[in-house]
Amino acid sequence: MKVLLTEEVDKLGIVGDVVDVKAGYARNFLLPRGLALTVTPHNVALMERRKIKYLKELESLREKAQAQKEALEAVVLEFERKAGENGVLFGSVTTADIETYLAEKGFEVDRKRFHLPEAIKKVGEFTCLFKLHPEVTAELRVVVKPEGEMEPVAVAEEAEVVADEAKAESTEPDGIEDQSTDSDEEPEKDAGDVTGD
Repeated sequence: MKVLLTEEVDKLGIVGDVVDVKAGYARNFLLPRGLALTVTPHNVALMERRKIKYLKELESLREKAQAQKEALEAVVLEFERKAGENGVLFGSVTTADIETYLAEKGFEVDRKRFHLPEAIKKVGEFTCLFKLHPEVTAELRVVVKPEGEMEPVAVAEEAEVVADEAKAESTEPDGIEDQSTDSDEEPEKDAGDVTGD
């Protein structure tokens, strides 16, 4: 089904574009939300004028987006999270966390424009793409550090304690065996006493 876009739709087109989409997508999503119109000569003429105006605005927005891109790429987003063995986080760093961090630094952002392949669940450095404009995308550096002491060190210390306890337990069974041989001898003496009576 062909529709005429009234707004920019990510991965589909910009204002005034005639695009071919599945009928269900058009009926259930684009048309009810006012993102598209049916293709008629009147609608095409109307959107042509809007498209010219939109392209002029888009050019001025591109220049602003380019400046914002440079400012964003200068910032390193640092997060501290609790991490377990091998640097695996107990939680994760999501686009909502990134949006909050940037808002605190004074940037106006919309997390719908962020692209993370998946939530960050490990300690390390990552890249998050932020689409500022159809032609301008900023690459944000995200650094996730472990909160507090590293867990692998604590795990190694616990392993030593467990090894010491295992050694202590291995000496105890020898003492138990010695006691059992002593107790075996005592019943024999009692048996001899009974025969003597």
